[in-house]
Amino acid sequence: MTNKTVRMMSASGILGYGFPESSIAAALKLKPHMIGVDGGSSDPGPHYLGSGKTLNSRLAMKRDLSLLLRGAIGNGIPMMVGTCGGAGGTPHLQACADIIREIAREHDLHFKMALIDSEQDKGFLLEQLQAGKIKPLGNAPALRKENIDEAVRIVGMMGPEPYRQALAAGAQVILGGRGTDPAPWVALAMHHGLPEAPAWYAGKILECACNAAIPKKHDCLMVTVGEDFVETEPLNPELRCTPMSVAVQALHENASPIIRYEPGGVVDSSDCRIEALTDRRVRITGMRWTPRPYSIKLEGARMAGYCAITIAATRDPGLIGQLDSFMDFVRESTATKVGALGISPDAYQLVLRLYGQNGVMGAWEPKKDSVPTEVAIIAEAIAGSQEIANAALALARVTLLHSDFPGRMCREGNMAFPFSPSDIERGPIYEFMLQHVLEIDDPLRMFPIHYEQV
Repeated sequence: MTNKTVRMMSASGILGYGFPESSIAAALKLKPHMIGVDGGSSDPGPHYLGSGKTLNSRLAMKRDLSLLLRGAIGNGIPMMVGTCGGAGGTPHLQACADIIREIAREHDLHFKMALIDSEQDKGFLLEQLQAGKIKPLGNAPALRKENIDEAVRIVGMMGPEPYRQALAAGAQVILGGRGTDPAPWVALAMHHGLPEAPAWYAGKILECACNAAIPKKHDCLMVTVGEDFVETEPLNPELRCTPMSVAVQALHENASPIIRYEPGGVVDSSDCRIEALTDRRVRITGMRWTPRPYSIKLEGARMAGYCAITIAATRDPGLIGQLDSFMDFVRESTATKVGALGISPDAYQLVLRLYGQNGVMGAWEPKKDSVPTEVAIIAEAIAGSQEIANAALALARVTLLHSDFPGRMCREGNMAFPFSPSDIERGPIYEFMLQHVLEIDDPLRMFPIHYEQV
């Protein structure tokens, strides 16, 4: 048993979202044992994992990393970033490492840095698949060799163990590839001898920073962890943590209100007590940790084709009153025109989204009988080549613009286009294609750590 407490700060929900300089200054006055930030999420979709591009701009990430790095080095504490660059692949990790090196040169900073790679070798995954170690999650189909072959990039979601290894090796700056969001803070708490239950609970509260406070804002959060408790408080005096705001964050991205599965175990909060210590500070007790066989979730992206889009809008009440039948006509007419180019109907896909009618909810829209004043139409063509996508979209666009419908009074265009050119190439597009876990005995095996003296 230990009476030690550990103070940890999270800067914002995702690296590059920004946070006030005054908040990190307030955090450093409290002498935290680490400062960090989660760098990514699968929420923005598969494009970033597939393309290797970062979710946020280099300018925004550099601004945040500069404040964090200078604060950490100046105070002799570790700085950790999880899921670097938005998706946590090798290009994302290297993009953040390059920024760190640049900041170090500009400010004459010196430290040991660890880079933890999470991108997976396909040969290794094929071996694990053959050995029966990769299992589907939920309703996902069994993984096949072809699925691994067709992936552009596959990452594993590391737990806290690689971060702990890097801390033990003396790294002060630790950049991680794809990982479970709480991992950096869990690692720091356990590095200082605290048990899994409060460490994992603290990590969950910290992963989205001031998402655990109200009003919601991209800002810094401080958490204190002890042997059997977690306390949390925002660093901006305009914000406050309440039992409700903390409970909401504890439920974040979790199917169960009380059970959360993590690599190597389960966090059970069924007996948790969440109470206000002040009007801004909350204390949580009663969390439990139950070990389970270790598994790593896999995320992968494959190319789905090439895409082009156009954005159009109408305020014609006559057209809005018969949009469904008009869209059916647009699809049929476009198919005829595309077919005349010698392009098979199977070679492209046309998607029409009607914002103002059901663009957000689609078939789940509850207010099906409401009549909007204006509707925006996003037409999307997807094909195996950019040339076919562009051709199909151009024919859909002209069909939207210049087709008759019953009662049509205007003999000119049906649509307004906000941009010129109206057709926008999106280039290659990607889709997620893995919802599986890999059972493994060694939590470090899949995540090589590279050290450098910066």
